[in-house]
Amino acid sequence: MPELPDVTVYVEALRERVLGQPLVAARVASPFVLRTFEPPLRAVQGRRVLEVRRMGKRIVLALEGDLFLAIHLMIAGRLAWRPPDIRPKGRSQLAALEFPEGSLLLTEQATRQRAAIHVVAGEAELRVLDAGGIEPLDATPAQFAEALRRERHTLKRAMTDPKILSGVGNAYSDEILHRARLSPMQMTTNLDEEEMARLHDATRLVLLEWTDRLRAERKGKWPTKVTAFREGMAVHGRHGEPCPVCGTEVQRIVRGESESNYCPRCQTGGRMLADRSLSKLMHDDWPATIDEWEERRGPGPKGPL
Repeated sequence: MPELPDVTVYVEALRERVLGQPLVAARVASPFVLRTFEPPLRAVQGRRVLEVRRMGKRIVLALEGDLFLAIHLMIAGRLAWRPPDIRPKGRSQLAALEFPEGSLLLTEQATRQRAAIHVVAGEAELRVLDAGGIEPLDATPAQFAEALRRERHTLKRAMTDPKILSGVGNAYSDEILHRARLSPMQMTTNLDEEEMARLHDATRLVLLEWTDRLRAERKGKWPTKVTAFREGMAVHGRHGEPCPVCGTEVQRIVRGESESNYCPRCQTGGRMLADRSLSKLMHDDWPATIDEWEERRGPGPKGPL
């Protein structure tokens, strides 16, 4: 799922192309992508774009007449910039917004399509779409700590909950927790002040660093490599590979559709977190520590089982 750095770069690329331009036409190919009926989609046609902004993981076009068009890419949605007058076709092309100098094409390569477009009137209606999480780059250390400690959750759940933290998902939460040297299963209410400060600093640093990297990567062009798995990530998507800090094999735990990648030495004091599928299969044979895991694996190439 595109997260804060990816969405920010999309927003900046859109500003360069559509700010001040009229939305010539809005074409929807999928009957499920448009989630609102009033105002109708035709109401946005011909109106100039006054602002492009990020709201959580949504991209919002503010239009003349106090209208807003909000796009949520969900897991597999992506945006492409194409020539004007393009018509979305095929199952993966959901919608196209045409401007004088090009068209914004919304695609989604997924069996279950979840991407969404909302058309709303007024800031109050737009705010209804906002889950209410704090902006991680704007929050003070005190605001950050208060938001995370409001309810008792694991750090992984709290970091990816849009009602707590805006714009962070599975990928960057893994990277943040690794940078902060904290377990994804640590409870938010158990963090001491030094750990919370470390987490706040890591959140800002990771998100800013990756936003800058993605800006440099696109070099003024349209961002085309939007993915949750990036070269240079420390642990996310690197199960079985060595941690760049200590060389320990990166481990993972799976909870439903969510997967957490972590380094046992850097983040859990050498403890192996119980993966539901594997630990259920192995019962009492599930190793308690990374040392035990490595001893059982023995010498030779490492990697996922």
